[in-house]
Amino acid sequence: MKKQAGFTLVEIAIVMVIIGLLLGGVLKGQEIITNAKIKKLENDYQGVTAAIYSYQDRYRALPGDDSRADDRFGSVAAGDGNGKVKGNFNSTTDTEESRLFWLHLRNAGLVAGATDEPQQPPNAFNGVTGVSSENGAGLPPGALFVGFSGIPYDIARIVESQQDDGESNNGNVQASLDGTTTAATSYEDNKVYNLFLSL
Repeated sequence: MKKQAGFTLVEIAIVMVIIGLLLGGVLKGQEIITNAKIKKLENDYQGVTAAIYSYQDRYRALPGDDSRADDRFGSVAAGDGNGKVKGNFNSTTDTEESRLFWLHLRNAGLVAGATDEPQQPPNAFNGVTGVSSENGAGLPPGALFVGFSGIPYDIARIVESQQDDGESNNGNVQASLDGTTTAATSYEDNKVYNLFLSL
C-alpha cells in the first residue's frame, strides 16, 4: 500500500499565520487610507475657512457675494453684496454665488485652480466641496457653511463625533441624505450623506 502525501499540522499552521498577516496588513492599510481621507476632509474645511477670512480681511467682502468682484478681477461676475452666499453648495449653475465663491477665491490667489473655472473642488470621497448660506440641512437659515457631498455613512459618523455632538440633525455639523436638503434624523448604514459644517 502506498503512503499518502499531505501537509503536516505545522505546515498548515505556517500557512494560516501567513494568511492572517496578509489580511491584517490589508485591513490596516484600508484603515490608514480611510483615516487619511478623513484628515483631508478636515484640512479642506480648515483651508476653506482660512481662505474666506483672508478674502474678507483683504477686500472687506464675502467671496461669492462680493459686489465689487468685477472691478477687482475684470470679467469675473459679482455677487449681490447682501452678506450671504446664495445657491446650493453643490450647484452646477455658474452664475450662482456658491459657484462665484470659487471664482473669487481663485482670482484672489487664495485657492488653487483656473481663474475662469467656477467648479467646486472634489473632496476625498469623490463628491464636491462647496460653500453656501442656503439649504444646510438643519443649520440656521442664512448660516454660512462648508458642504461635502458623497460622504459614506461610516465616515459621516466619524466626522460628526469628532467635530460635534454625534447627532446628524443637531449642532454645528448637520447631515442630509445625498440628493436631499432635509436634515437626516440619524446616520443609517450603507447610505451616502451630505455633511454641512458651519463657519
